[in-house]
Amino acid sequence: MDYPIITSQLPRAAGSADDAALSWNPPALRAVCLDIDDTLVDFTTAERQALTRLLGRSDTWPLWQRVTATHVSMVVGGELGYDEMHHRRSWAFLVELGFVTDESRVTEFERRRRMLARLGWKLFPDVRMSLDWLTAAGVRLAAVTNASGRHQYRKLAALGICRYFDHIAVAGELGVSKPDPVMFQRVCAEFGCQPAEAAHIGDKLTTDARGAQAAGLTGVWLHRGGVGESDPAVTDVPVVTGLDRVPELLVREFGRVGVPVPR
Repeated sequence: MDYPIITSQLPRAAGSADDAALSWNPPALRAVCLDIDDTLVDFTTAERQALTRLLGRSDTWPLWQRVTATHVSMVVGGELGYDEMHHRRSWAFLVELGFVTDESRVTEFERRRRMLARLGWKLFPDVRMSLDWLTAAGVRLAAVTNASGRHQYRKLAALGICRYFDHIAVAGELGVSKPDPVMFQRVCAEFGCQPAEAAHIGDKLTTDARGAQAAGLTGVWLHRGGVGESDPAVTDVPVVTGLDRVPELLVREFGRVGVPVPR
C-alpha cells in the first residue's frame, strides 16, 4: 500500500504578495527520532514510586537523581558497564542515606527496585496515536537512548511498541551519547537521509532538543509540564507540550512529511 504524503505547502494565488515565499524549498521529513524515558514512557513516575515503596518515604528522589547522574557519566565515559553501574549506584545511594550495606543487601535492594519499577512502566496517553500517525505518513522511526540497550529493548517490548521502530540507537553500543551530534548523525546515516530531513523529539532541552539541533536535525523539546505551545525562555528550538501536538508541528516545519512506500 502507499502511505499518504502530507504537505504543508498550500497553493497561493499568482501575483500575490506572498510570491517570494514560493522560493522557499523546505526539506521533506524522512525520519523522526524519539527519546524513550519520559518521552514515550512515564519513567520518572515508575522509578519514584519504586523507591517510595521500598523505603517507605518519598523524599529520596533528588538524591537518587544526583547519584544516577554521577554513575551514568561513568558509563558514558567507559569507566563502568551498565550492570556494574546499577549495583554501584544503589550502594552509593544507600550509603548516602546512612544504611549499613553489604553485597547481598545491595543486590537484593536493586533486584526489588527494578521489579517494582517494571511493574510501574506505562506509556503516556499520547504515544500510540503519535506513532500511528508517523507510521501512516511513511516516516521512518528510531528510538534514541542514552540508557542501557538491554533494558530499553525489554521496556519497548513489554509495552508493545517495538514494532513501530525501524532502528534503536543505544549510546553504549555506539560509543557516543546525546547530546553529541554524532549520535544523531549516525541515525540519519542508518536511514540514508540528511540531518535536515530528520527531527528528534525528547524531554531534555539540552540533551535532546539542542543536541539534535546542533547536529543539523530539527530538535523538538517535549515540555510536558509547560503551559501553552512554548516556554517564553526557549526560542531556539520548537517546543510542544505533548506528542499529540507533534503532527501539526512537523507539517508546519517541513515541506513534506513522509515518502511513498513501494507496494
